[in-house]
Amino acid sequence: MEKFKNFKNNLQVLRTSEGEDLGNTFIVSGIIDKFMIQFELSWKLLKELLKYEGSVEAASGSPRQIIKTAYQYYDFLTESVWLEMLEERNKTAHIYDENAAVQLVEKIISKYIPEFNKLEEKLLERYGDSLENL
Repeated sequence: MEKFKNFKNNLQVLRTSEGEDLGNTFIVSGIIDKFMIQFELSWKLLKELLKYEGSVEAASGSPRQIIKTAYQYYDFLTESVWLEMLEERNKTAHIYDENAAVQLVEKIISKYIPEFNKLEEKLLERYGDSLENL
């Protein structure tokens, strides 16, 4: 599945954000951009997997609905964290304060990347190699 491959590739880059210089506004901006892409890839991957599972809710184009439905299928998802990520993704276009941007990056590193990692791990456990062929 191309969506899973893109998810994994972007996550690999996002993982390198830990240990970066958060005093560098270019680095902070890049981490936020990668987070936004990772979130998009994630919910769209979940949407495809829900279609595969036969969920009628997968026809919705709403990230919120996909997350709420995915939580019913994948009990390893932390729904509150995913909904928080959705909210952060929606607000990132309006971050003009450097301190707010650094705080978001700290949250991305400490809270959101582990959630993306868990999604990758648990999907591989559930679908195995067939995930590449869905």
